Amino acid sequence: MKNIVLFGAPGVGKGTHALLLAEKYDLDHFSTGEMLRQEVADGTPLGLRVKSLMDRGDLVGDDVVIGLIDKAITSTDKGIIFDGFPRTVQQAQALDFLLKRHQRRLDCVISIDAPREELVRRIHERAAVSNRSDDSDEATIRHRLEEYEEKTRPVVDYYKVSGLLVSIDGSGQINQTSMRLCKVVDQIIH
Repeated sequence: MKNIVLFGAPGVGKGTHALLLAEKYDLDHFSTGEMLRQEVADGTPLGLRVKSLMDRGDLVGDDVVIGLIDKAITSTDKGIIFDGFPRTVQQAQALDFLLKRHQRRLDCVISIDAPREELVRRIHERAAVSNRSDDSDEATIRHRLEEYEEKTRPVVDYYKVSGLLVSIDGSGQINQTSMRLCKVVDQIIH
């Protein structure tokens, strides 16, 4: 039962690749962004509370996200691919605690990297086909990328120290990045 974090800036393709990897390797896919967007769409009290944060491109509080992840881990006996979590060092520490409590361990953190302007272009393209409010305008997109650099990039250092971090090039076509990811996951699984 392998547990993997897929990490990277907004627009790098975490969601796309997490779904592909989950299917190929029979892993459960836990996307905190999707979980939160579903709460908003369902109009739950949590969704109403976080909607304005998400619309501005701000990160949702650690307590909310950690609670969603704890509930998700409890719901499965399969390996997991975490998509969009952890986003802060505090969340990374909480994930370590949660996995240990559930008698699991993190096997690898894969950081997908791509140039900033490519990320902005991809988010604009995604906005044309999705209904995501956080993809809606240039200011929100730039703010999300700044939030990533300020609050999420330090998570890379956290995992670098643990020896779990593997970085791959996420620029180019989806199939190119997918091949790079599969090469890493094949080494972890086998």
